[in-house]
Amino acid sequence: MKTPTVRMHLWLESGENVYFGMGRLMLLDRIEEHGSLRKAAESLGMSYRAAWGKLRATEEAVGEELVEMLGTKRGGYRLTPAGRRYRDKFSAWFEAVERTAVAEARVIFAQGVQSFSEKKVRPHASGHIEVPADHRNRH
Repeated sequence: MKTPTVRMHLWLESGENVYFGMGRLMLLDRIEEHGSLRKAAESLGMSYRAAWGKLRATEEAVGEELVEMLGTKRGGYRLTPAGRRYRDKFSAWFEAVERTAVAEARVIFAQGVQSFSEKKVRPHASGHIEVPADHRNRH
């Protein structure tokens, strides 16, 4: 039998809207990597419009700008200090929750459990971790 893997969906909601989650974290990571919202969206398999909408909704929810435009409209984007802070703090929180969940699962299930981050994940040819289709455009 293969070792069971703990998988988690962790996000914050404000009313019926997503406040911040792994999808927003990935979007911010890709904006920083590519310097472009269009390229970030494409790398995550979503439209520019969807990425822009998610970004604006989160900025409205947190009350801070997460990205800033560089120069002209075609100058690209970069994360603001607030964008880096939310990305880094959410990532640290996710990892802490995952560690706790894995530790508890190991107590409950005798056959052993691994975290998703411990599981060997094959990098995509583009250099990115391939995101399964059922996880794209979520949160």
